[in-house]
Amino acid sequence: MAKTWFITGASRGFGKEWSIAALERGDTVAATARDTASLEDLVTQFGNKVLPIQLDVNDRDAVFAAVARAHDHVGRLDVVVNNAGYGQFGMIEEISEAEARAQFDTNVFGALFVTQAVLPYLREQGSGHILQVSSIGGISAFPNIGIYNASKWALEGFSQSLAQEVEEFGIRVTLIEPGGFSTDWGGASAKHATANPAYDDYREMAAELRQARMAKPGDPVATRKAVLQVVDAENPPLRVFFGDGPLGIATADYESRLAEWREWEHVSKLAQGS
Repeated sequence: MAKTWFITGASRGFGKEWSIAALERGDTVAATARDTASLEDLVTQFGNKVLPIQLDVNDRDAVFAAVARAHDHVGRLDVVVNNAGYGQFGMIEEISEAEARAQFDTNVFGALFVTQAVLPYLREQGSGHILQVSSIGGISAFPNIGIYNASKWALEGFSQSLAQEVEEFGIRVTLIEPGGFSTDWGGASAKHATANPAYDDYREMAAELRQARMAKPGDPVATRKAVLQVVDAENPPLRVFFGDGPLGIATADYESRLAEWREWEHVSKLAQGS
């Protein structure tokens, strides 16, 4: 049975690949981008199966209007993909207030606005699947992208709560947590804070560590089959990694956390008066 999709950031990266995956199998996609000219190739290839919508996810009123337009056009919304986002590079001391707020405006509030806008429609139809594009950086953290990590941790937090709140309405939520992929996330799409020379040596080391993590970047095209398996699953996961690197990172990170919590459990009990 054909599905209808609403995808933000559909002009590049995962948004573009997943739009193609859906369209190639006959689904309908409401594809959003800041500039609809970047969606012309999809329209040329797939015709009226694509509804291009100009959207800046930072604009809450525009988000609600775009969702209403998509729903009115296609009649229902089966899969909602919050993909719009970018990476902000910079040590925590280097990040300006404007850069921090902009990062959260897009990566957190943009996804929140879309989620809030679609929920009345999904509740009314008694079904729907929201895909939140997170990151391995949403459950672990790395130097020089701390404010990006913070935005994805926020996305993870509200999405886990959301999944519990909407389950009774037949709505499912999945956090997709990619590792390193050959997208322009760290290139043209990225933003960089003004460098503080005090961190130059550490910045170089952080770059080497990131390069090591990205030694074998994944192919974004390969995620097409993966995302279709997720949305077609009878019982989709709350969380799923994309790529074979994140599980090792997460395992080491969480084992370290558990070990430290256990080591300091006597202090935890002391704080309770035990």
